[in-house]
Amino acid sequence: MRSRFPFSALVGQELLKKGLLVNAVDPSIGGVLLRGEKGTGKTTAVRSFAAVLPPKDVVSGCRFGCVRGTLSCDECRAREASGEVLRYESRPVEVVDLALNASEDRVVGSLDLEAALREGSRKFEMGVLGKANGNVLYIDEVNLLDDHVVDVLLDVAVSGVNVVMREGVSYRHPSRFLLVGTMNPEEGELRPQLLDRFGLCVEISGERDVGLRKSIVERVLLFEGEDAGFRSMWDRMDEELRIVVRDARARLGRVYIADSLLTMVTEVNVTLGIAGHRGDLAILKTARALAALRGGVELSAADLRDAIRLALPHRVPRT
Repeated sequence: MRSRFPFSALVGQELLKKGLLVNAVDPSIGGVLLRGEKGTGKTTAVRSFAAVLPPKDVVSGCRFGCVRGTLSCDECRAREASGEVLRYESRPVEVVDLALNASEDRVVGSLDLEAALREGSRKFEMGVLGKANGNVLYIDEVNLLDDHVVDVLLDVAVSGVNVVMREGVSYRHPSRFLLVGTMNPEEGELRPQLLDRFGLCVEISGERDVGLRKSIVERVLLFEGEDAGFRSMWDRMDEELRIVVRDARARLGRVYIADSLLTMVTEVNVTLGIAGHRGDLAILKTARALAALRGGVELSAADLRDAIRLALPHRVPRT
């Protein structure tokens, strides 16, 4: 399989990279929507993003990849009930794609009702939401997703659990994922319910600086030419960034948010007419993650400025 473009080698699009990285540090931010014209590196950035995410500890032999310290699936609970001591293993974080034409059964999974009635067993065919647990769930052209699939995603994104019920037979498993969507506004807007579910939103356009455009072309040509020096250098940079993300996660709880900054953020949201409180939380969580990424324990003006630019574009009323 062809290797992915290194995340660290992406040129420009600093806000895009920050939007992804803060979610890696604090997944409770709620994911990120990348909105912009075609050919601006949105998909390339998402697919390369997994390379800078620290590996996860999951239950050995669990097909859902139940992550240590989180809710277990029905199968892991049954193993524990039988007296088995669950062991853990390290797995890399992956990018799981949700196709636009996916049926509801393909997304949530399906139950074998014949086996349930005949044998009294619950045979569950895992769907995309099962594969996405502990991973990055990527939806390209998310604005074109069918409404019924959007409704399912909203339910699971809130609860972190996927429950499938058919004819009185039910099955549940954890499904906590980092949601990343890309879209071109020229092809239609996103449903308000799903738009608000994204913690952050980044407006993307092609680079206008000649020097940056030249660098983009040069790096792509080196990558496509499978230049060994290019790959080696940027793989090393990705590894260093993975360590930064890991350390930022450990530091996150120590970042101090002064009461004056909390007051300022709430005043900004009131002034701009932001509905609900997700905007306030998204700004503060993002600023805190940015501070952790740069190694700080207090929020800076730059942290707040970037956090506001990331958390509010899709929340500011059009009026």
